[in-house]
Amino acid sequence: MHLALICPPFKSHIAVFETVGAELVRRGHRVTFVLNAGAERYVTEGFDVCAVEGTDARQMERVIDRASRPSGLLGVLRTVHDTAMLTDALCEHAPEHLRALGIDAVLGDQMEPAAGLLARHLGVPIISIACALPIERDETIPLPFLPWLYDPSPKGIRRNRGGERVSRLLLLEQNRVIRKWSRRFGLGETFHDLQSCLSDVATIAQTTVGFDFPRTSANSRLHMVGPLREEELEEEIPFDVDSGKPFVFMSLGTLQGHRASLFAAAARACRQLDVQLLVAHCGGLDREQAEALGATWVVDFAPQRAVLARADLCITHCGMNTVMDALEFGTPLLALPIAFDQPGVSARIVHHGVGSRMSTRLLTTAKTKQAIETLLHETGYKKRAGKIGRTISAAGGLRKAAGIIEAVII
Repeated sequence: MHLALICPPFKSHIAVFETVGAELVRRGHRVTFVLNAGAERYVTEGFDVCAVEGTDARQMERVIDRASRPSGLLGVLRTVHDTAMLTDALCEHAPEHLRALGIDAVLGDQMEPAAGLLARHLGVPIISIACALPIERDETIPLPFLPWLYDPSPKGIRRNRGGERVSRLLLLEQNRVIRKWSRRFGLGETFHDLQSCLSDVATIAQTTVGFDFPRTSANSRLHMVGPLREEELEEEIPFDVDSGKPFVFMSLGTLQGHRASLFAAAARACRQLDVQLLVAHCGGLDREQAEALGATWVVDFAPQRAVLARADLCITHCGMNTVMDALEFGTPLLALPIAFDQPGVSARIVHHGVGSRMSTRLLTTAKTKQAIETLLHETGYKKRAGKIGRTISAAGGLRKAAGIIEAVII
């Protein structure tokens, strides 16, 4: 089978699709990334890529830069505008490419509605991939981008409905684009928002039932298989970690690695506590900024799983990959959510008692120090993290995901 991989132009999402694509190739299938022009440079060499007209490298840089620096309501609306533009370009120009490629099915990121629209237009199966929290609705669960804790009471359900009403207002531009292409593709009014564009046969999510909020709506199409990654490679930590002192790892992902003030607050707190801190800024800081942090070690990238297997605490922006890796090794979390589904991930961290969270706007060295000290010394956090970690190890991951995809498309 020949599958099209369609996802937003963010490195963390592309990395997940690369991993799934590589596994499908090993199983004898062919995969081709179908991306907005300008995003192809983020795909690892060796994958087939079709760059779709309508955008360019400069626009892509602007989209990614603005996504990494969300700021209030204006920032949200800019992100909605940018993603709507990308969806519009894919819907306008991708059909001819997909026909020429002879695509048999689409693997589509939940956050890119063009995947579902294009698949229906071409009459091929669509399988949704939730790189972040799954967006399948359940009246007891807040929308992923909200920091609200789980509350299945009537009051909580009313609150969630209010959140959805506000969300529809914020996503007006995206929804207009979806409705436009639903009509142009001859699909009528069937597709009108992101939720309606999801697969009607299978969604594969990187979380697990053990980490998600309890769902009251049964959904046999939602498969929570845990992290989508290759088998663990033998890696070593390239630092001499002192076994006599606590060891903390901090990463804010590829989009938020420029936030020097957050790294600096953690570094000051760790120095005062005599705690070792490894910062991985993912290329977000220059040499001068990195040296000024005062952490024990500062690197662009670190062997994350090897580090988290050794770490006593992980300070994170709540990207799904980092959180799943930390929990699999029973490592507690200090959550600093910034954007996208990170507030929702942090709410689950608090709900399950596997860590605590702090506002990045109100962050101080003193508050950070107190949070780190609590998480390092109260053993319950580690025990609960280990319990969820066992559900992650048993969830099936990449192999299970590939099996589900094959069952749906063959």
